[in-house]
Amino acid sequence: MTRNQEAINTILELIGQTPLVKLQKITSQLKGRYYAKLEAFNPGHSSKDRIALHIVQNAEKKGILKPGDTIVETTSGNTGFSLAMIAIVKGYKCILAVSDKSSQDKIDMLKAMGAEVHVCPAYVPADDARSYYEVAKKLHKQHEGSIYINQYFNELNIEAHYLTTGREIWEQTKGKVTHVVIASGTGGTISGVGKYLKEQNPNIKVLGVDAVGSVLKKFHETGEFDESEISSYKIEGLGKNLIPTATDFDIIDIYEKVTDKEAAFKAREIVKTEGIFPGYTSGAAMQATQQYAEKGYFDDNSVVVIIFPDHGSRYMNKIYSEDWMKKQGFL
Repeated sequence: MTRNQEAINTILELIGQTPLVKLQKITSQLKGRYYAKLEAFNPGHSSKDRIALHIVQNAEKKGILKPGDTIVETTSGNTGFSLAMIAIVKGYKCILAVSDKSSQDKIDMLKAMGAEVHVCPAYVPADDARSYYEVAKKLHKQHEGSIYINQYFNELNIEAHYLTTGREIWEQTKGKVTHVVIASGTGGTISGVGKYLKEQNPNIKVLGVDAVGSVLKKFHETGEFDESEISSYKIEGLGKNLIPTATDFDIIDIYEKVTDKEAAFKAREIVKTEGIFPGYTSGAAMQATQQYAEKGYFDDNSVVVIIFPDHGSRYMNKIYSEDWMKKQGFL
């Protein structure tokens, strides 16, 4: 990896080429070899840098985004941070509709990055006028010369990971990867990575991670959108109360659901065993990996790559707060 050997023009040139690190202790009792793809090494500290830059560059090429224009988006925080960073460098305004489930750390970061932040209730239907989906659409209409990133329904979300993350995993494992475990929210990461890897080797298994309280797993299995599956949960950037078109369900082999509590404790375990400081969704991905292992999905020859999508610093007031953990009844 050579990206840091020479001076670069802007921070955006650091997006991508994140490291793949072998897990040593947390997986020691599991069959196979396990590697974490550390997306926190992107300059915006999450995998969302990839899609934000790809979508913005595509809009620039088409001439629909010019300096001084406004970027509008729906976000649980990480995409918003990426867009705010890109907006600063490229000279755009940034307006974000953010779920109130997002950690206060994330909301404060977005404001510090100069974004205009509209906090919306998380536990309302997706088509409710108060939802962050609808608020973002309204803000887009109100601001002439704006673009709506619309990551949940934008195929460029998939394309960004197909062109970068999937290829990186293939090259970093020298084509030996047998399974990938990836959190499914908008679905861009799991769909793009899965598509690229299955084109290289159709036998690679794409294992999804969903949250208890989300509709994705059942929709994947039955094709049914079951509203009775929807309930409140704490994990950010994982699962959905709607079906994103940025998810290619045909690429995904299976889903495993995880609970808020198990994901939180697993993130804290990663810190204590590996020295890696992961976000809440990374904990969920690791917890799902353990559940897959317990169900016999891996053997001694398995090479399993788990995407850790963001950094623990964005959850200091949540899973890394003793008070928050006690309030949730986790401690």
